[in-house]
Amino acid sequence: MVHGSAAPARRVLLVSTNYAPEQAGIGPYAAQLAEHWAARDGWEVHVLAGMPHYPAWRTDPAWRGVWRATERRAGVLVHRRRHTVPPRQTAVRRALYEASILAHGLLAPPRLPGRPHAVVAQLPSLAGGALAARFARAATAPFVPVVQDLVGAAAAQSGIRGGGRAAAPAATVERRVLAAATLVGVIHESFTDRVAAMGVPPSRIRCVPNWTHTARPTRSRAATRRRLGWGPHEKVVLHSGNMGLKQGLDVLLAAARLAPGLRIVLMGDGSQRAHLAALAATLPNAQLLPFAAERDFPDVLAAADVLAVTQRASVLDMSVPSKLTSYFAAGRPVVGSVADGGGTAGELRRSAAGVLVPPEDPAALAAALRALAADPDRAAALGAAGRAYATTHLGRGRALARLTGLLDEALTLPPPAPAPRRGNGRRHPAGTLGRAGQPPGHALSGPARPAGGAG
Repeated sequence: MVHGSAAPARRVLLVSTNYAPEQAGIGPYAAQLAEHWAARDGWEVHVLAGMPHYPAWRTDPAWRGVWRATERRAGVLVHRRRHTVPPRQTAVRRALYEASILAHGLLAPPRLPGRPHAVVAQLPSLAGGALAARFARAATAPFVPVVQDLVGAAAAQSGIRGGGRAAAPAATVERRVLAAATLVGVIHESFTDRVAAMGVPPSRIRCVPNWTHTARPTRSRAATRRRLGWGPHEKVVLHSGNMGLKQGLDVLLAAARLAPGLRIVLMGDGSQRAHLAALAATLPNAQLLPFAAERDFPDVLAAADVLAVTQRASVLDMSVPSKLTSYFAAGRPVVGSVADGGGTAGELRRSAAGVLVPPEDPAALAAALRALAADPDRAAALGAAGRAYATTHLGRGRALARLTGLLDEALTLPPPAPAPRRGNGRRHPAGTLGRAGQPPGHALSGPARPAGGAG
């Protein structure tokens, strides 16, 4: 951290629409990365983020009505900007969401006390990537996007209305953002060929996998199951995370109808929650739960008998679910109802922690779940393999060191050419991305936020 008025050894700007206190998706990874850098001696870390809204796709009540705010979380200065939050996903609504992020970021860029030495972006936010590339160009600093999801592929594969028509324009913007990068990080090697096909030389692509961001379980399984109302001899299948279109969670409820001896639990939130709740209302062995509190989350995962990951058949190479890192750490067997050739299937094979069945096939899914429930020795072996994989390959320290190494490497490369002057030729004063005359980190509007963040 920076003390006194001395210039920092390194000032980093991370652009990530999703950030803590969001518990699912990209938010926890962005927060833990920024906090890791902020804890290093002499580093000053800023984050440009949106308002907490994922995976519910509703703005957190603590942040409703706030246009701009700045908060300090664990040594990181977080600059938040308001944007639209579409409760239902269509290509048009997603475009408006991205446009609002871009517009507010351009109108009110974060005010830093000096130019950043490097700018990092978490994709799939196209707007966030475009903003980060612009900020890096203005500061003649390295730009390093980290690809968590592939945006063009997501538009085509996720199943949102109008996604097919939006895929080509989204891929065009994605290609331009990545072309501006000094180096590109990808969270899974299955993304490498797709990123290279966008024109990024393979020599500029680095694999920086995600890590297990949750703690180890601390309570006994029996105590957690009693608290949740799960019987000691019930076989519980749990899906945790976003309830969106690409997850195709209807297949789990259809499997519940075919396997009445299992309790199927969907825990989380998302654009499809109301639809899933209506389906579950007719099934006595189906249950919907809100997200567990962060401190309880590892215990809930470990209390289940089987953990499920599902995706629509069309989802091939657009993403690798972040939930897998938490699943493996929980030490429970995983059943994946996913496309055989995708990154999710590859990760399940590599970990030896689960069973694969064809996507959107309720009968195959129900059969696999019943088989695991009837074979506790095999279930235990799969769970142990997942925990070993998490310990060996998904450690937080190792992953954060990779990302720090990515940044270090980018800083050794030649800086990009200075941005051309436009209009009247005026540029922001040296050392700031925002308007002059305001103290760094000044909140333009909205209530002051405590160090611990919202809510």
